[in-house]
Order: sequence, then C-alpha cells, then structure tokens
Amino acid sequence: MTYSVLLVCMGNICRSPTAEVVLRKLIRINGLGNLVEVDSAGTHGYHVGEAPDARTQRAALARGYNLSQLRARKVARQDIDYFNLILAMDKSNLDNLRRMAPQEAHDRIKLFMDYSKNFDDDEVPDPYYGLGHGFDLVLDMVEDAAQGLVEDIKKKIKSE
Repeated sequence: MTYSVLLVCMGNICRSPTAEVVLRKLIRINGLGNLVEVDSAGTHGYHVGEAPDARTQRAALARGYNLSQLRARKVARQDIDYFNLILAMDKSNLDNLRRMAPQEAHDRIKLFMDYSKNFDDDEVPDPYYGLGHGFDLVLDMVEDAAQGLVEDIKKKIKSE
C-alpha cells in the first residue's frame, strides 16, 4: 500500500516545493521510499510550469536540497480524491482546499504545521515578498514539521 501526501501553498514556487523535497529526503532516509508518495501544488495557477523561486532554491541548496527539477502546478480536482493527506502551508490555502473538496474529504486536509514539534506557529509564512532570511525560516519550519509528519506516517503504516 502506498500512502500519498500533497503539500500545498499558493503558487507552488516557495513553501510547498521546499516541503516536498525535504519530506522526500526524510522518507528516503527512513526507508519509506517505496511506501510513500509525495507531491506539491499551488491553489493558484500564477506560476504553472515554472521552477521554484531562485531564492528558495538557493536557501534549500545551502542545506543539501535540490529543487531544480520541480515545476509548479495547480491543485486539480482529482488531487482531492487521490491523496491520502493534503497539507496546506497556511490557513488561507487550507480554506481554498476545503472549498474545492467535498465534505467527506475535509478530514484529510490539514495544516502542515500541525506536525511541528518545535514551533507554535500554525502557518509557514510566505517568504516571497520578504527578505532573504524568510527562506531560511521556512526551511527551519518545514524540516521540523516534516520530521513530525514522517513519525506520524510510520505509525499509520505500521498499524495497517
């Protein structure tokens, strides 16, 4: 059985691709590569087909994450049906996802930071319009929440 996770922000060029690559690496390190599928998308189609933001790529590469092969895409209706877990980077995107989804899918749509162990924040802040340090903060938050998510996925897989 494959467990599938979709990570979602607004444009799919900063936060969600960062989370995708970090989570993929942790999945691989934890020996779950053949059991867990990870993807990312945006609730808006502003950047469809574009690579992640250059500042995002630089910050990620400094920590050993390569985002260069990723391309932005917009969340599609079939994503709501397909993914076991859909995680929004903030409440605005959470609301957008829930508006797209039928009521019975709402329990699979959550905030990514729900899995954080070391941050009290509910949301991963969008670094797009900010200064460079915002991209490092995003990485700090994403690495933390991704670790918590992997622990949760391991429990789910073991119980099935």
